[in-house]
Amino acid sequence: MKPKLSLLASGVLALSLLGGCAAKRTPIDYSAFQRANPASILVMPPINDSPDLKAVPAVWSSATRPLAEAGYYVTPVTLVDETFRQNGVYTSGEAQDIPIVKLREFFGTDAALYIKVKQYGTVYQLIASETKVVVEGQIVDLRSGESLWKGSAAASSAERQQSNSGGLVGMLISALVNQIVGTVSDAAYQY
Repeated sequence: MKPKLSLLASGVLALSLLGGCAAKRTPIDYSAFQRANPASILVMPPINDSPDLKAVPAVWSSATRPLAEAGYYVTPVTLVDETFRQNGVYTSGEAQDIPIVKLREFFGTDAALYIKVKQYGTVYQLIASETKVVVEGQIVDLRSGESLWKGSAAASSAERQQSNSGGLVGMLISALVNQIVGTVSDAAYQY
């Protein structure tokens, strides 16, 4: 069980942004998760609090892989999306408001991962541009309604960028180019 839990922990961190986090970490209590011992997880469509419309499909599609690699059965995103659409649920907010009893009845999974995208995309700042993704997540046991895990993470291109040696004008031009390239190519997807 320990290797599976360890894989889940690393999967959730990867899910949370597939990148390093500079934030201070507090110990997480996994006792509820261990008691529930879910074998299958339904990844719900993320709620998007960012202005970027690409956030939901990018985060939703990338959230399943680390969980599947950790050994959990993850209901395919296309199946979840189509099931919701066939039943008149068209937004992430509507989907996340569905009672857990109904989710368990429709999908038969043990747990559900609820995701909220707080920030997604590339923004231009005075002399720099930054691609940043910030998400929050919660795993809920669909059998009991108990919260099994809750956390948040952030990843940023600023963690990888080094100082530019072209003076103020060079920094401004570099920031503008990075912002244009980041927006056009959806640089946030990799975070």
